[in-house]
Amino acid sequence: MAAAVISCINLKGGVGKTALAVNLAAYCGTLGKKTLLVDLDPQTNASFSCVGVSAWQQHVAQHGSVADLLGARKHTSADGVAKEAHETIFRDVFPNVDLIPSHIDLFTVDLDLAGATSRETRLRRALKDVIEEYEVIICDCPPNLTIPTQNALAVSTHFVVPVSLDFLSAIGVGLLLKRVEEFCNDLEHKLDNIGIVISRVGRPALHRDETEATLRSQFGKSVIKTKITERVAVSKCAQSRTSIFDSGDQTSAQEFSSVCDTLLKNSKVI
Repeated sequence: MAAAVISCINLKGGVGKTALAVNLAAYCGTLGKKTLLVDLDPQTNASFSCVGVSAWQQHVAQHGSVADLLGARKHTSADGVAKEAHETIFRDVFPNVDLIPSHIDLFTVDLDLAGATSRETRLRRALKDVIEEYEVIICDCPPNLTIPTQNALAVSTHFVVPVSLDFLSAIGVGLLLKRVEEFCNDLEHKLDNIGIVISRVGRPALHRDETEATLRSQFGKSVIKTKITERVAVSKCAQSRTSIFDSGDQTSAQEFSSVCDTLLKNSKVI
C-alpha cells in the first residue's frame, strides 16, 4: 500500500498548524504506523519541537535538511553534490516517527529556484528512494503558497487546513481551497481535503461564534466536529520535545486524538 502523504496548510500563521502536524505524526507513531514528518517551514518550529535547537544544528551541519532536497542550499556546498533524502533523515524523534528537518535557507528558495525547471516537484523526486519505508508522511508547510508548500502539495495525497476563529484566518479558507484546486489542476494531480480543523480555541477573537457558524455553514462536514483548545500543555510539549500524548494533560490529548483519528479515517490510513 502506498504511503498517505498529508500536508498541513494555511495562508495565515498562528493557527496551530505546526502543533497539528507534529502531533498527527506522533499519533500515527502510537498506532504503530511508520511515519515521516517533513518540516517545510523555514521557521523550523516543527523541527525544534521534535529535536531542539542544538541537535538540529548538529544534524543539518552533518546531514543536511529539506532545503538541500529542494536545491536551496546547493550553492553553499563546497563540492556541489546534492544531498539525498536518506541522508537528511533524523531517525526516531518519536516512537515510529522520523524527521526531515527544515532550514532558514527556505526563506529565499523562490529566488534560488527562479529559473529552475520542474521546481514544484523536487521533493516528490527526492522522496522516491525512501517513500516505501513509510506508511504515513506528514508535511508541515509555511503560511503561504510558495515553492516549499507547492512541493508539499505536489507529493501529497491529502491535505488538512487548521484554522483559528479570528476573522482573517477563517476568511482565507475559501481562497486557499480554490488556489490548491487550481495548482493541482495545473499539475494534473489529485489531492483530497480530509478536513478543516478549528484550532487554538480560547484565544481572544472577535466574533468567534459567528466565525465558527460561518465556517460550518460554508464548508459543512469538512469542518471536523472536535475543536482543539489553546492550552499551556501544547506549548510546553514543543519546548520539551514531547508529543501532547505524553504531556499528562488528558483533556488536550483526547482532543488531539479525536481530531487525528478523524483525519486518518478520512484519508483511509485507518
